[in-house]
Amino acid sequence: MSGSALGLLVGVLLIGLPISFSIVLVCGVVAIERGLPDMLIAQRLFNGLDSFPIMAVPLFILAGELMNESGITLRIIRLSSAFVGHVRTGLCQVAILSSVIFAGISGSAVADASALGRVFIPEMEREGYPRDFSAALIAAAAVIGPIIPPSIPMIIYALIVGESVAALFLSGVVPGLLLGLSLALLVYFRTRQVAPAPRPRATRAELWAALRQGIVPLMMPVIILATILGGIVTPTEAAAVAVLYALVVGMFVLRTVTVTALVRVLAASMLLSAVILFIIAAANLLNWVLTTDQLPQRFAAFIVGEANDPVLFLILVTLLLLIVGCLIEGMAAMIVLVPILAPIAAQLGIDPVHFAMVVVLNLMIGLITPPMGLCLFVVDGIAKVGLARLVRRVWPFILAELVVLGLVVFVPQLSTALPRALGYR
Repeated sequence: MSGSALGLLVGVLLIGLPISFSIVLVCGVVAIERGLPDMLIAQRLFNGLDSFPIMAVPLFILAGELMNESGITLRIIRLSSAFVGHVRTGLCQVAILSSVIFAGISGSAVADASALGRVFIPEMEREGYPRDFSAALIAAAAVIGPIIPPSIPMIIYALIVGESVAALFLSGVVPGLLLGLSLALLVYFRTRQVAPAPRPRATRAELWAALRQGIVPLMMPVIILATILGGIVTPTEAAAVAVLYALVVGMFVLRTVTVTALVRVLAASMLLSAVILFIIAAANLLNWVLTTDQLPQRFAAFIVGEANDPVLFLILVTLLLLIVGCLIEGMAAMIVLVPILAPIAAQLGIDPVHFAMVVVLNLMIGLITPPMGLCLFVVDGIAKVGLARLVRRVWPFILAELVVLGLVVFVPQLSTALPRALGYR
């Protein structure tokens, strides 16, 4: 990519043009510089979406929207509140625990940020938390979504390297829970002095009532994982099962989703899906430009040339992916870099499941790092606080998640113990 193209990219971003349109514009300029046909830009955009597993993205988004409309999201929040609402900084802890539970349903950080952000950001503001802090917390907690199974990025990774989807799903359970714990501890120690007075502890009757109401949403991850681990459905088909379950529960069990509401949910899901899919398509276009310039390959080759030790290799890969995650959409980055890095990791004796978790966690942290942090854009669309304020608030949460990433890098058993215990290694 030429210096003029990079200058144009910086310029259009500074004047506020959406990043996906900025990427397409700059890649168009690059195509003109190289004398390439205009149709090539459209072709690369469509190629970026020509994948069956990507169908899971709008399906999981639709499932999240249906759950939000049907009141399932509120049941998750009530269940979380019954268990941790009495803790100091209780509403923050409820938001984090709700993200952990919701992660077992949606498989998408964007769906989590969208569904929970609409509920928690206004509610936390009413309790006295700054709106930008609330938005940053929801964005950071949404990173748990693609780590705890089901996980859309894990599906993409498994297809790239031919690894077991079930093994990769199971590898995310412990790191996902550690992410939730790290955020909970950070919020507790940083905000307990200014947090509202804690709520009364839930009685046994209230706990039992919350569990009874929460059994409906809690059954969804059980169904999704059981059907995938049992070989009954593919992960994309599991996303369709999640939609069907949410639809049946919303329309016929809880009877909270009417035909009019269903039309509204479909429209909202299509809009959000279109935004995300266009970003993925634009990221694929940018990847094509960078790949033709051999930039990722040269960067990867430099790292590999410097590392003969597995631990040093993982450290260098982590640094590479943290930088890439700031600039390129995570799944698109995987498509470019994983075919290069995964075989080298295998040659160095690194467990494939462990390496997959390192890659995915790295790139998912990129969802909350500027300038490409997709979850930041999602929550800012709800909170309307401006990206500058949001970025200032999100840095402590990024550091907490980097601590978990360090544990995952240096302690492989956090990723491999559960798949091995259940016979998937």
